Amino acid sequence: MLSFMDSYTLWRQLPFPRSGSGEGMIMAHSDLAFAEEYVTTVIRYVERGIFKPAPVDVLAFLQELMHRIDRLGDVASGGDQAVVRSQHAYAALLDLVYRHFLEAGGQGK
Repeated sequence: MLSFMDSYTLWRQLPFPRSGSGEGMIMAHSDLAFAEEYVTTVIRYVERGIFKPAPVDVLAFLQELMHRIDRLGDVASGGDQAVVRSQHAYAALLDLVYRHFLEAGGQGK
Protein backbone atom coordinates (compact mmCIF):
# COMPACT_ATOMS: atom_id res chain seq x y z
CA MET A 1 0.00 0.00 0.00
CA LEU A 2 1.19 3.52 -0.71
CA SER A 3 2.29 5.64 2.23
CA PHE A 4 0.63 8.97 2.95
CA MET A 5 3.42 11.00 1.34
CA ASP A 6 3.69 8.66 -1.65
CA SER A 7 -0.04 8.88 -2.35
CA TYR A 8 -0.01 12.64 -1.76
CA THR A 9 2.95 13.13 -4.12
CA LEU A 10 1.36 10.97 -6.80
CA TRP A 11 -1.91 12.89 -6.55
CA ARG A 12 -0.17 16.27 -6.80
CA GLN A 13 1.75 15.14 -9.91
CA LEU A 14 -1.12 13.53 -11.83
CA PRO A 15 -3.12 15.55 -14.32
CA PHE A 16 -6.84 15.74 -13.68
CA PRO A 17 -8.67 13.15 -15.82
CA ARG A 18 -10.60 14.09 -18.92
CA SER A 19 -14.36 14.12 -19.21
CA GLY A 20 -16.28 11.60 -21.26
CA SER A 21 -18.84 12.19 -23.96
CA GLY A 22 -22.10 11.25 -22.25
CA GLU A 23 -24.09 13.23 -19.71
CA GLY A 24 -23.35 10.75 -16.93
CA MET A 25 -19.63 10.96 -17.57
CA ILE A 26 -19.72 14.75 -17.67
CA MET A 27 -21.52 14.77 -14.31
CA ALA A 28 -19.03 12.28 -12.85
CA HIS A 29 -16.19 14.52 -14.06
CA SER A 30 -17.82 17.51 -12.39
CA ASP A 31 -18.34 15.60 -9.14
CA LEU A 32 -14.73 14.42 -9.23
CA ALA A 33 -13.62 18.06 -9.41
CA PHE A 34 -15.95 18.86 -6.52
CA ALA A 35 -14.44 16.04 -4.44
CA GLU A 36 -10.93 17.19 -5.25
CA GLU A 37 -11.76 20.64 -3.88
CA TYR A 38 -12.44 19.04 -0.50
CA VAL A 39 -9.32 16.89 -0.68
CA THR A 40 -7.21 20.02 -1.16
CA THR A 41 -7.53 20.53 2.61
CA VAL A 42 -4.74 17.95 2.76
CA ILE A 43 -2.33 20.44 1.15
CA ARG A 44 -2.54 22.74 4.18
CA TYR A 45 -1.75 19.79 6.41
CA VAL A 46 1.31 18.73 4.41
CA GLU A 47 2.66 22.22 3.82
CA ARG A 48 1.75 23.95 7.10
CA GLY A 49 0.69 21.26 9.56
CA ILE A 50 -2.90 22.53 9.70
CA PHE A 51 -5.31 19.65 10.24
CA LYS A 52 -8.77 20.79 9.27
CA PRO A 53 -10.97 18.13 7.66
CA ALA A 54 -13.59 19.10 5.10
CA PRO A 55 -17.09 19.84 6.46
CA VAL A 56 -18.59 16.90 4.52
CA ASP A 57 -18.00 13.15 4.50
CA VAL A 58 -15.48 13.14 1.67
CA LEU A 59 -14.90 9.38 1.86
CA ALA A 60 -18.61 8.57 1.51
CA PHE A 61 -18.87 10.98 -1.42
CA LEU A 62 -15.87 9.38 -3.15
CA GLN A 63 -17.16 5.85 -2.54
CA GLU A 64 -20.52 6.75 -4.09
CA LEU A 65 -18.78 8.45 -6.99
CA MET A 66 -16.59 5.41 -7.67
CA HIS A 67 -19.69 3.19 -7.73
CA ARG A 68 -21.35 5.56 -10.18
CA ILE A 69 -18.25 5.61 -12.37
CA ASP A 70 -18.18 1.79 -12.31
CA ARG A 71 -21.77 1.72 -13.55
CA LEU A 72 -20.86 4.14 -16.34
CA GLY A 73 -18.04 1.81 -17.33
CA ASP A 74 -20.58 -0.97 -17.88
CA VAL A 75 -22.13 0.98 -20.75
CA ALA A 76 -19.23 3.13 -22.00
CA SER A 77 -17.70 2.36 -25.35
CA GLY A 78 -14.60 3.27 -27.29
CA GLY A 79 -12.49 6.06 -25.82
CA ASP A 80 -14.92 6.52 -22.96
CA GLN A 81 -13.71 3.23 -21.45
CA ALA A 82 -10.26 4.73 -20.94
CA VAL A 83 -11.82 7.87 -19.47
CA VAL A 84 -13.90 5.80 -17.04
CA ARG A 85 -10.81 3.90 -15.88
CA SER A 86 -8.88 7.14 -15.47
CA GLN A 87 -11.66 8.82 -13.51
CA HIS A 88 -12.09 5.79 -11.26
CA ALA A 89 -8.35 5.54 -10.57
CA TYR A 90 -8.19 9.25 -9.76
CA ALA A 91 -11.16 8.98 -7.37
CA ALA A 92 -9.54 5.97 -5.70
CA LEU A 93 -6.32 7.94 -5.25
CA LEU A 94 -8.24 10.86 -3.74
CA ASP A 95 -9.88 8.38 -1.36
CA LEU A 96 -6.50 6.98 -0.33
CA VAL A 97 -4.96 10.43 0.18
CA TYR A 98 -7.89 11.58 2.30
CA ARG A 99 -7.94 8.38 4.37
CA HIS A 100 -4.25 8.80 5.14
CA PHE A 101 -4.89 12.44 6.03
CA LEU A 102 -7.61 11.50 8.52
CA GLU A 103 -5.40 8.79 10.03
CA ALA A 104 -2.48 11.22 10.35
CA GLY A 105 -4.70 13.69 12.15
CA GLY A 106 -6.08 11.04 14.50
CA GLN A 107 -9.56 10.91 12.98
CA GLY A 108 -9.22 7.76 10.88
CA LYS A 109 -12.39 5.79 10.20
